[in-house]
This record gives sequence, structure tokens and C-alpha cells, in this order.
Amino acid sequence: MMMEHFYLSLLLLFVSFISISTFVLFYRHRSNFTGPNLPPGKIGYPIIGESYEFLSTGWKGQPEKFIFDRMAKYSSQVFKTSIFGERAAIFCGAACNKFLFSNENKLVTAWWPSSVNKVFPSSLQTSSTEEAKKMRKLLPNFLKPEALQRYIGVMDTIAQRHFAIDWENKNEILTFPLAKRYTFWVAVRLFMHLDEPSEIRKFEDPFHYLASGIISMPIDLPGTPFNRAIKASSFIRKELLKIIKQRKIDLAEGRASPTQDILSHMLLTCTDDGVYMNELDIADKIIGLLIGGHDTASATCTFIVKYLAELPHIYEGVYKEQMEIAKSKAAGELLNWEDLQKMKYSWNVACEVLRLAPPLQGAFREALTDFVFNGFTIPKGWKLYWSANSTHRNAAYFPEPEKFDPGRFEGKGPAPYTFVPFGGGPRMCPGKEYARMEILVFIHNLVKRFRWEKIIPQENIIVNPMPVPAKDLPIRLFPHPHPPPPNTTSL
Repeated sequence: MMMEHFYLSLLLLFVSFISISTFVLFYRHRSNFTGPNLPPGKIGYPIIGESYEFLSTGWKGQPEKFIFDRMAKYSSQVFKTSIFGERAAIFCGAACNKFLFSNENKLVTAWWPSSVNKVFPSSLQTSSTEEAKKMRKLLPNFLKPEALQRYIGVMDTIAQRHFAIDWENKNEILTFPLAKRYTFWVAVRLFMHLDEPSEIRKFEDPFHYLASGIISMPIDLPGTPFNRAIKASSFIRKELLKIIKQRKIDLAEGRASPTQDILSHMLLTCTDDGVYMNELDIADKIIGLLIGGHDTASATCTFIVKYLAELPHIYEGVYKEQMEIAKSKAAGELLNWEDLQKMKYSWNVACEVLRLAPPLQGAFREALTDFVFNGFTIPKGWKLYWSANSTHRNAAYFPEPEKFDPGRFEGKGPAPYTFVPFGGGPRMCPGKEYARMEILVFIHNLVKRFRWEKIIPQENIIVNPMPVPAKDLPIRLFPHPHPPPPNTTSL
């Protein structure tokens, strides 16, 4: 991160010293933002725009500051800016969310910064948007609740093994790396049937660099997050191609099942015109699934640990609920669908964590045509960004927004389009139920084993691009007197 700040400073100095070029760039930059009835806002420096401000508020642990400062200044739920080299409009609030979610593929479509396509080069054959559409056709059979139910026991077994290996018999641990290890183990097991710990762990650091650098300033110089992401993507892709080639052999020889995981499904499924995906495309799609399938959930699991440590009365409510379920199970019996349906309070707690620390801070869209919203003209081609924090931390939607209150999710819960950790509309995250299951299994196995306390009382939070504790949330563990023995059922 410090290297990225250094390179940004050099770039700013370079631009400022070349006065004639700066004038030309500035004139052209401003001309791109002229037109009738555009939203209020400022456009920042040529090329850079307000990208640094947009990203740096997250690095400082206040991603909502970029949004709320401009909402207050312009008295508007829509304002213009320039980020990632693009003309953009930021949409804030429930009405904005409803408009964007309801007009998917009509007035707007998904868009990702160029850094995403550069990290995933095979998607350049079409675009990250087209690739995402293909993936959404492949996923429903695996991610709908009735299909996922058969994996709850697998998740529980992984959780029990994970806690036995990495948590038990330890006085202190770093929460975030271990939460990532758990969610990554679940993802590679369910998506690729990979279960050998040594094979799994060689992917951990590369995936960390990849996730951290996808949404970053696209500065491809040594030491920058973007450069590390490109290198990590290359390494992961090569390793996945080996696994894919072996899986094709195993399928042909009957050693693998066509329905055992998403990888087999991708290899055996053709498009409407009879074309099968090539190996590189499959590798990139698996990378995307593994990022989405573990990184966001690991951040949520980490913040659950943080808030349960800070709020003993919330911990007691979760512990009581989970122990009632634990006591109802026979020795060695795994969690099932009915057990998860009983975890209502625990899921309300998880939802409040998702409100205060949403892994998905927001998402981009692109205007397919000129349109008018709230009296402002949004030109075709402009990039649009909706922000989860614009509602999650807004007192108009959640009274006392900084207060941790799981009761917000009782009954009918929050008003529509205000609680959006999984997005909304046609592009709502297809892995919502998968995430719910893996988070609840984590909570169950955590609280029935331990109480804990934070070692750093006031640890800073950074957002890059997801919220994480700056020091990985070190905690001191206090095992319950009679922790349940780990289940050794084979996966």
C-alpha cells in the first residue's frame, strides 16, 4: 500500500511539472464533463480524477466518508466524479439502489474497472461483463438452497477439522488469516473437490494478493497491489490448468463424477451453440468463484469474532442458541438444514455485521443509453457506482447507525433496498445462501468451543477493497470446559 502511495505521489508531481501538457489535459478532462443537467460534483485531476480520494478513505477505514462528504456538499443523492479514468456518477440511497437494480440490462449493465480485465486476460476475448453473464447461467443448479443442503455436513466436517488444527490448544491466534483458511478450504472442496491441506495452502497467499489488487490503481510497477495481483493470477492460473487437465482425464476414465462439483460441470457443459469452454476460460472462472466464494465470507466471519468479543450480551445470545442445537445432536452427528433454520438470532447478528462492515462496498454499472434520474442527465457510457454504506450507515434508514443491534432484522427487517450486502435485482449475488450456510457453520463451531478477548482493544480497520482489521484481529482464546471432540468423518 505504501508503494502505491509513493507511485501516486510521483505521478501527481510529474503531471504538475509539465505545465503545458497539464493545461491541455485539464481542458480535455473538463470538456468530457460538460453537458446539460449533469449531476453536481467535481472531477479532480486529469487522468487520476478522484481515484486517490475514493480509495484512500477506505485505506483509512472510512470508506463512507467519500460518499457522505459529497452528499452533504452537493445536497444530492447523485453526484459526478472521475475515478479509474472514467466519467462516473455516484448513486446514494434506497431510491437510487431501486432505480439501478430495477433497470439492469435496460438502462444500465454491469461494469468493472480495466484492472479486472487485465488481471483476467482470457476475459479480454469478450469482456468481464459477458463472462459474468455466462457464469450466472452455470451457477444456479449448484447455489440454490435445495442443492446446497447436501453440502452442510461437508462444511461442518471442514469446520471441525479446521478448528481442531488451527484453533484448539492455542492461547492466541490471528483471526483473519484463519477465517480465510476456513472459507477457502470450503470453497476449493465444494468447487473443485480439493481437500489436501498442503495443496490448498499453496494457493492462500496468491489469492490474498489477487483479491487485494483487483480493484486498485492500475499501476503495473513492482511492489504495487496491481502488479502483485497480475503475478498471483498467473501463478494460480497455471496451477489450476494442471488440475483441470487431470480432471478431464479422471472424467474420461470414470474416476470423477460429472456432478461432483462446479469444475466437472464446466468441463461437460456446452453453450447454446454447442461450444465447450476452453481450459483457460474455466481457470479464470474458477478463480473468480474462489474469490467470491471465500474472501467476502472470511471478512464477515472475522468481524463476527470482533463484535462478539466487544459485546458480551450479544455473545451470550448466540452461545445460548448454538448450544441448544449442539445438545440436540448425537455424538458425531453433523449439522443439517433444519439446524441452520434454528439459528435465527445468530443470522440476525451476522446481518448486523454485514450492515456495519459490508464486504461488498458497492458495485459499478455502465449507462447503456442517456437517461434522466432525479432531474439529472446521465449520458450514455458513463460509469455508475452504488454504495452500500450510503444506506447501511445512514440514520434515515437505520436509526443510531453506529449502534450494533441485531433486532433490526427481526420481523420484516429493514426497508427494501436499504440492506444491500449482496446487491440486488437480477445481479444479486447468487452465492447468498452459500455464504449464509458457511457463516452459520463457522459461528456454531466457534462459540461452542471458545470465549475470547481482543488483544488490541482499538485496532484500526482498513478497506482494500474489503474491510479488514489492520493487524488481522489477534485474540486470546478461552476454551469452554468440555469442548466437543472433532468429528473425523471423511469428506
